[in-house]
Amino acid sequence: MRHARTARRYIVSTALSGLVLSLLVISQAWLISRIISPVITGQAGAAQVLPLVGALAVVVLARSAVLHLQEARAHRAAVGTTIELRRQVLAHAAALGPRWQAEHASETATLLTRGLDDLEPYLTRYLPQLLLAATATPLLGLVMLLQDLASTVVVVLTMPLIPVFMILIGRLTERHAKDRLEAMERLGSQVLDLIAGLPTLKALGREVGPGRRVKELGRAYNRTTMTTLRVAFLSGAVLEFLTTLSVAIIAVEVGFRLLFGHLDLATGLLVIMIAPEVYQPLRQVGFQFHASANGAAATDAVFTVLETPLPQRGSRPAPDLSTATLEIEDLSVRARGSWAPAGLSATVRPGRLTALAGPSGAGKTTTSQVLLHLLEPDRGHVRVLAADGTRTDLSGISPASWWQQVTWVPQRPAIVPGTVLDNVLGLEAAQRPGAHEDPALLAAARACGLDEVVSALDDGWHQRVGQGGVGLSVGQRQRLALTRALLARTPLVVLDEPTAHLDAASEAHVVDAVEALRSAGRTVVVIAHRSALLAVADDVVAVSSAPLEEAGPDGHPAPVPAEGGKEALR
Repeated sequence: MRHARTARRYIVSTALSGLVLSLLVISQAWLISRIISPVITGQAGAAQVLPLVGALAVVVLARSAVLHLQEARAHRAAVGTTIELRRQVLAHAAALGPRWQAEHASETATLLTRGLDDLEPYLTRYLPQLLLAATATPLLGLVMLLQDLASTVVVVLTMPLIPVFMILIGRLTERHAKDRLEAMERLGSQVLDLIAGLPTLKALGREVGPGRRVKELGRAYNRTTMTTLRVAFLSGAVLEFLTTLSVAIIAVEVGFRLLFGHLDLATGLLVIMIAPEVYQPLRQVGFQFHASANGAAATDAVFTVLETPLPQRGSRPAPDLSTATLEIEDLSVRARGSWAPAGLSATVRPGRLTALAGPSGAGKTTTSQVLLHLLEPDRGHVRVLAADGTRTDLSGISPASWWQQVTWVPQRPAIVPGTVLDNVLGLEAAQRPGAHEDPALLAAARACGLDEVVSALDDGWHQRVGQGGVGLSVGQRQRLALTRALLARTPLVVLDEPTAHLDAASEAHVVDAVEALRSAGRTVVVIAHRSALLAVADDVVAVSSAPLEEAGPDGHPAPVPAEGGKEALR
């Protein structure tokens, strides 16, 4: 109710419809008793009770209509609530940053897809019965109390047995439901990892082994699912036995009192018809408890994500980055049991190419994530020195205003299914007539070497590519991404190892593209391992890591000084 507005509206409407259904059930039982008893006792004929038969038909139709509306409303609310929670989890996970996403990617993906589907039976079957148990059962019990005290005593004595057995069986069901969700998350993680690495595994001839592992996890998931269903069927059988026995006790004692004349027939019929309805909501709650357990396990996982505190974000607008200097002071981030980077201090000047160099695991990518305003440092600061001399801490700047002036090119560029032109210009811009002949596009493609790639494709700019750039080589994907960055015109460009896994020819094209970015007056920060990129950099910043216990006298990691450009390389 706190996180989904659709659920709040649905709960209110279901409670109201439950009250209406209770009144219709009472009316139906009363009309049936008043129709049958005088006919059986000979006090009235069929013609005399005909108006009551017509009223009964109206009540039955009204009850059917309310049930239909309640069912339809339940399905709409289930879909709406699931959509709301998916949207909130996705937005919250994105706001938590790349490090949290890397640690929780697979389980979040499973939760957003299959996991939240368990909310539908929870909302459509379990929750309505729970609300009916809270509204209809007390109302029907009050009617029974007004009609027959002895039968009400039987209800009061037998009804507590139902929740007692529900608790005993429900705890077991809840444990199995959590095991089922965990098995599903493990299966989802393995499948996602297998799909991501399938080309490599196929090339090495190792695709069979992971497939067997996925099959084993699938069988484990099936076992936990069947165990949950067996417990659910057991709970249903136990609750059915208890409620049937309770109703039978009421029917027997009412029958004896009717036989000895201690109760009139109309009241006896009314009590016998209302008695099953008193137990019905609680009985259905027990039947649907497995849906509750699965839905509760899913929502617990949702709330774990939504209640994870977000990093503090600033609200100041970002200054003009085309003339701003980025000052990194004593930057340290905890990563993998160490500081990576450790005590980094450097200056990124406008219009220059700055390379981040260092061994793998030193914190180069982490440093770029801090500069991208995606990750907050554990120690130290990144300050933005504007042209007018104003210094602003990056943590106080609004991420949205910062990202408007930044272009990021990761190792694996984001390439979506569509044409090459769609991915370079964007879908809307690519639809303009003559978009592929735009001089700015052709100049950027020529600077990055993408023109050679396009000329070699069968359909040129209109060649279709798959998800992630399927149909293009790694080097061709990098040229596409760099062309897109060159056209973006943002003042700050951050590149994550753009020459990784490239041959010499592709590397030369990427280096030319990086130099083109600098020549356009852009501030370029590049993570580099190879000497080709380091050789053209104006400044080279050495990034290193340190164990967590290694710290300076003030408790901070020992600072690592920046080194200057080509002279530092020599």
